[in-house]
Amino acid sequence: MTIRVLVADDQAVVRDGVVLLLTSAEDIEVVGQAGDGNEAVRLAVAQRPDVALVDLRMPGLDGAQVTAEILAAGMETRVLILTTFADDDAVMPALRAGALGYLTKDATGEAVLAAVREVAAGRTVLDPAVQRRLVQLVVTEPKAPAAAPASSPATLPPEAEGLTRREVDVVRLLAKGLNNRRVASEMVVSQATVKTHLNHVLAKLALEDRGALIAWAWRFGLVDNTEE
Repeated sequence: MTIRVLVADDQAVVRDGVVLLLTSAEDIEVVGQAGDGNEAVRLAVAQRPDVALVDLRMPGLDGAQVTAEILAAGMETRVLILTTFADDDAVMPALRAGALGYLTKDATGEAVLAAVREVAAGRTVLDPAVQRRLVQLVVTEPKAPAAAPASSPATLPPEAEGLTRREVDVVRLLAKGLNNRRVASEMVVSQATVKTHLNHVLAKLALEDRGALIAWAWRFGLVDNTEE
């Protein structure tokens, strides 16, 4: 099956390079090119691509706004951000808007092609630098004395339906950068129990790995950066 891709980047030389890379793959077809955010949304609505490969900072609408507009239009297009920036001010708006992937422009051509295929299949792709930023959002801040994580079904987003309270607690702690050992200590359970909860969550949410789960937790508001 051919993956139909829209490329949006305000720098023509970068856009041309990405298009050249994508068209070198037999399973990918570039169906549109945009030089700004407004054009990206217009072409997305007109072409209904499988994947929109979007720069973060463009004239008109930025990458996060383009993402939000595409999702609000009810299209099945999945957004992959390809940008220079990996700081939290850049990452979080895009993930919260619904971007399924986030790569920085120092990614290899092979990594970009692989990310397009993964996102087209509905899987989350995160650049390692982005994953580190998600963790650092919390772990670099002063922490209050540890307390058992609070979770109330009434405060959970619809996307978390189907997860047990303990599974939600594991997700929240992992998304704050805690490893399995520290999660086990916080929850007063064994590391084997934490691993079991993690495997159940990944299966329920159809996520590939811990990095994808961290992105999912931040996207849907399971981590409150003000609660520390």
